[in-house]
Amino acid sequence: MKTLWNEAHRAEVLQRIEAITPQRAPNWGRMDAARMVAHVGDWFRMALGELPIAERWLPVRYFPLKQLLIFVLPFPKNLPTAPELQRHAVSLDEELASLRSSVERFAACDVNETWNVHPAFGPLSGSTWGALGYKHTDHHLRQFGL
Repeated sequence: MKTLWNEAHRAEVLQRIEAITPQRAPNWGRMDAARMVAHVGDWFRMALGELPIAERWLPVRYFPLKQLLIFVLPFPKNLPTAPELQRHAVSLDEELASLRSSVERFAACDVNETWNVHPAFGPLSGSTWGALGYKHTDHHLRQFGL
Protein backbone atom coordinates (compact mmCIF):
# COMPACT_ATOMS: atom_id res chain seq x y z
CA MET A 1 0.00 0.00 0.00
CA LYS A 2 1.25 3.47 -0.84
CA THR A 3 1.83 5.88 2.01
CA LEU A 4 2.79 9.49 2.47
CA TRP A 5 5.60 8.34 4.76
CA ASN A 6 7.38 7.03 1.66
CA GLU A 7 9.30 9.87 0.00
CA ALA A 8 8.73 8.52 -3.55
CA HIS A 9 4.97 8.14 -2.97
CA ARG A 10 4.79 11.64 -1.51
CA ALA A 11 6.78 13.09 -4.45
CA GLU A 12 4.40 11.36 -6.88
CA VAL A 13 1.38 12.92 -5.16
CA LEU A 14 2.98 16.37 -5.14
CA GLN A 15 3.82 16.05 -8.84
CA ARG A 16 0.21 15.13 -9.63
CA ILE A 17 -0.99 18.09 -7.55
CA GLU A 18 1.12 20.39 -9.75
CA ALA A 19 -0.95 19.31 -12.79
CA ILE A 20 -4.20 20.74 -11.35
CA THR A 21 -5.54 23.67 -13.35
CA PRO A 22 -8.76 25.69 -13.09
CA GLN A 23 -9.89 24.16 -16.40
CA ARG A 24 -9.84 20.60 -15.06
CA ALA A 25 -13.36 19.27 -14.72
CA PRO A 26 -14.23 16.46 -12.31
CA ASN A 27 -15.07 12.99 -13.60
CA TRP A 28 -17.62 12.79 -10.76
CA GLY A 29 -18.90 14.97 -7.94
CA ARG A 30 -19.75 18.67 -7.70
CA MET A 31 -16.45 20.23 -6.59
CA ASP A 32 -14.40 22.32 -8.97
CA ALA A 33 -10.60 22.02 -8.90
CA ALA A 34 -10.04 24.79 -6.34
CA ARG A 35 -12.65 23.42 -3.96
CA MET A 36 -11.21 19.90 -4.25
CA VAL A 37 -7.74 21.23 -3.41
CA ALA A 38 -9.18 23.13 -0.43
CA HIS A 39 -10.94 19.93 0.72
CA VAL A 40 -7.77 17.83 0.52
CA GLY A 41 -5.73 20.56 2.21
CA ASP A 42 -8.28 20.75 5.01
CA TRP A 43 -8.09 16.97 5.38
CA PHE A 44 -4.37 17.36 6.15
CA ARG A 45 -5.11 20.19 8.59
CA MET A 46 -7.59 17.83 10.28
CA ALA A 47 -4.96 15.07 10.46
CA LEU A 48 -2.47 17.51 11.97
CA GLY A 49 -4.98 18.58 14.62
CA GLU A 50 -5.33 22.10 13.22
CA LEU A 51 -8.94 21.76 12.08
CA PRO A 52 -11.38 20.22 14.56
CA ILE A 53 -14.00 17.92 13.05
CA ALA A 54 -16.96 16.49 14.96
CA GLU A 55 -16.67 12.76 15.54
CA ARG A 56 -19.19 10.46 13.93
CA TRP A 57 -19.92 7.04 15.35
CA LEU A 58 -20.32 5.10 12.11
CA PRO A 59 -19.84 1.39 11.34
CA VAL A 60 -16.60 2.28 9.46
CA ARG A 61 -15.04 2.93 12.87
CA TYR A 62 -14.89 -0.78 13.65
CA PHE A 63 -13.14 -3.93 12.43
CA PRO A 64 -13.36 -5.24 9.70
CA LEU A 65 -15.00 -2.35 7.85
CA LYS A 66 -12.34 0.11 8.98
CA GLN A 67 -9.49 -2.02 7.64
CA LEU A 68 -11.34 -2.84 4.41
CA LEU A 69 -12.02 0.81 3.59
CA ILE A 70 -8.55 2.04 4.49
CA PHE A 71 -6.41 -0.78 3.09
CA VAL A 72 -8.39 -2.88 0.60
CA LEU A 73 -11.40 -1.35 -1.13
CA PRO A 74 -11.33 1.79 -3.27
CA PHE A 75 -13.21 4.76 -1.87
CA PRO A 76 -16.69 4.93 -3.38
CA LYS A 77 -17.42 8.00 -5.47
CA ASN A 78 -19.66 10.74 -4.07
CA LEU A 79 -19.31 9.75 -0.41
CA PRO A 80 -20.68 12.31 2.01
CA THR A 81 -18.00 14.28 3.84
CA ALA A 82 -17.87 16.27 7.04
CA PRO A 83 -19.33 19.78 6.67
CA GLU A 84 -16.07 21.17 8.09
CA LEU A 85 -14.29 19.83 4.98
CA GLN A 86 -16.66 21.46 2.47
CA ARG A 87 -15.64 25.11 2.47
CA HIS A 88 -15.38 27.37 -0.56
CA ALA A 89 -11.89 27.84 -1.92
CA VAL A 90 -10.03 31.15 -1.76
CA SER A 91 -8.24 30.75 -5.11
CA LEU A 92 -6.66 27.76 -6.78
CA ASP A 93 -3.14 29.17 -6.42
CA GLU A 94 -3.58 29.89 -2.71
CA GLU A 95 -5.18 26.50 -2.08
CA LEU A 96 -2.38 24.71 -3.97
CA ALA A 97 0.28 26.50 -1.92
CA SER A 98 -1.57 25.63 1.28
CA LEU A 99 -1.96 21.97 0.24
CA ARG A 100 1.74 21.61 -0.62
CA SER A 101 2.64 23.11 2.74
CA SER A 102 0.22 20.81 4.58
CA VAL A 103 1.61 17.69 2.86
CA GLU A 104 5.16 18.70 3.84
CA ARG A 105 4.14 19.48 7.44
CA PHE A 106 2.38 16.11 7.63
CA ALA A 107 5.51 14.35 6.32
CA ALA A 108 7.66 16.15 8.90
CA CYS A 109 5.67 14.58 11.75
CA ASP A 110 6.84 11.51 13.61
CA VAL A 111 4.98 8.45 12.36
CA ASN A 112 5.35 6.93 15.84
CA GLU A 113 3.77 9.82 17.74
CA THR A 114 0.24 9.72 19.11
CA TRP A 115 -2.10 10.94 16.40
CA ASN A 116 -5.48 12.61 16.54
CA VAL A 117 -8.63 10.53 16.38
CA HIS A 118 -10.10 10.43 12.88
CA PRO A 119 -13.72 11.67 13.00
CA ALA A 120 -15.10 8.66 11.10
CA PHE A 121 -12.45 5.91 11.47
CA GLY A 122 -11.61 6.55 15.12
CA PRO A 123 -8.11 6.04 16.55
CA LEU A 124 -5.43 5.44 13.90
CA SER A 125 -1.72 4.77 14.10
CA GLY A 126 0.69 7.12 12.36
CA SER A 127 1.35 4.51 9.68
CA THR A 128 -2.39 4.20 9.03
CA TRP A 129 -2.74 8.00 8.79
CA GLY A 130 0.01 7.94 6.12
CA ALA A 131 -1.75 5.25 4.09
CA LEU A 132 -5.13 6.96 4.47
CA GLY A 133 -3.66 10.33 3.50
CA TYR A 134 -2.24 8.87 0.31
CA LYS A 135 -5.47 7.04 -0.50
CA HIS A 136 -7.69 10.10 0.12
CA THR A 137 -5.46 12.40 -1.93
CA ASP A 138 -5.18 9.83 -4.73
CA HIS A 139 -8.97 9.43 -4.76
CA HIS A 140 -9.47 13.16 -5.37
CA LEU A 141 -6.65 13.42 -7.90
CA ARG A 142 -8.30 10.57 -9.84
CA GLN A 143 -11.56 12.47 -9.56
CA PHE A 144 -9.89 15.11 -11.75
CA GLY A 145 -8.18 12.65 -14.09
CA LEU A 146 -4.77 12.93 -12.47
